[in-house]
Amino acid sequence: MTNIVAKNLPHPQEMSIYSLCSFHWKYIRMPSSRNVEMRQREYMDISWGCGKFLATMFVIINLFGQLGGCFMVLLRWKVDIACALLFGIVCMQTVAYSILWDLQFLFRNLALIGALLLVLAESRQEGKSLFAGVPTLGDNKPKSYLQLTGRILLVFMFATLLRVEFSFMQILQNVVGSVLMLLVTVGYKTKLSALILVVWLTTLNFYLNCWWTIPGYKAMRDFLKYDFFQTLSVIGGLMMVVSLGPGGVSMDEHKKKW
Repeated sequence: MTNIVAKNLPHPQEMSIYSLCSFHWKYIRMPSSRNVEMRQREYMDISWGCGKFLATMFVIINLFGQLGGCFMVLLRWKVDIACALLFGIVCMQTVAYSILWDLQFLFRNLALIGALLLVLAESRQEGKSLFAGVPTLGDNKPKSYLQLTGRILLVFMFATLLRVEFSFMQILQNVVGSVLMLLVTVGYKTKLSALILVVWLTTLNFYLNCWWTIPGYKAMRDFLKYDFFQTLSVIGGLMMVVSLGPGGVSMDEHKKKW
């Protein structure tokens, strides 16, 4: 079943577009959200005492860094540089918004980095091919380790969904989620596990982060919108796992040698 789903999924190049949607969404809507960007500048000025000039530069770097990196991925031009640029933006935001001290946001950013690593791994797979349409011989070790690291970081998104509650549904969600996270991490039944996580996370995303139900003047709308599209980016990363497989460093790959 997973092979049928993988064959009908978009090309991995398109998966990389989905996995980065949270980056460019905020700035595609920028003309209609000038007040939001002004609040970001004011937040930076108040939190860091850096002055309006440096706070404005921070917003501008966010704008052009994210848009530039995403368009480079969209055009398949210098994807490794684009991933490095977007990685730098994620790290800059982690420090600037004090995400290091908020485990939930930190784990979500780690999952986003995992999606970036999967994009980078997919681009390396293309770059290592000697002739168009001809697969390479032997193991591509850097690509395999990128896929492994990407898988491990992706599961951090699900760690943010675990709750210490004793209701039947929450316990079931915690147990099932933990098992699926473990399977994706070690690379066992990876495509099936990732596919189940895609369905599960998509359902939870629409249920928990329904920003469209919040009035536009409330700050919670922006928080939910950010979470919604960041979660969607991780779903894109999981779809890449379904499409490309777990890579060389996985139990699924080692089973083929037994």
